[in-house]
Amino acid sequence: MPDDCIFCSIVDGEIPARTVCETDDVLAFLDANPLARGHTLVIPKAHAERVGNLDADLASAVFDAVSELTPRVQNAVDADGANVGINDGEAAGQEIPHVHAHVVPRFEGDGGAPIHAVAGKRPDLSDGELDAIAEDVASAIDG
Repeated sequence: MPDDCIFCSIVDGEIPARTVCETDDVLAFLDANPLARGHTLVIPKAHAERVGNLDADLASAVFDAVSELTPRVQNAVDADGANVGINDGEAAGQEIPHVHAHVVPRFEGDGGAPIHAVAGKRPDLSDGELDAIAEDVASAIDG
């Protein structure tokens, strides 16, 4: 664990947080700079910088918590929906290098955008390019 990880400091109790749920492996708390009422972060207690650094059990624990918490957060703040996302890496907007899932409640007319808006301009890919990318990804998984 890095000495300067704010989320590890929260897990260790060195920095206070508005905890909404805690298990042996996962901590969920309100975002200190929320995008919406009820904006919740779900983190593994063990330090992992990127999603790919999570072992299968820890990844399962994080996503189980996200699955359980999302409808409960929505109900608690009377939201109409939610965006759930992870910024994985600095280029994706990850500001704190510790895996964390955002549960952002959404409300009709709140002016927010769908998750598709995070990527900016969409690439114009041909069927051949899409086939090649699918093959490369499948090869990376199989290899």
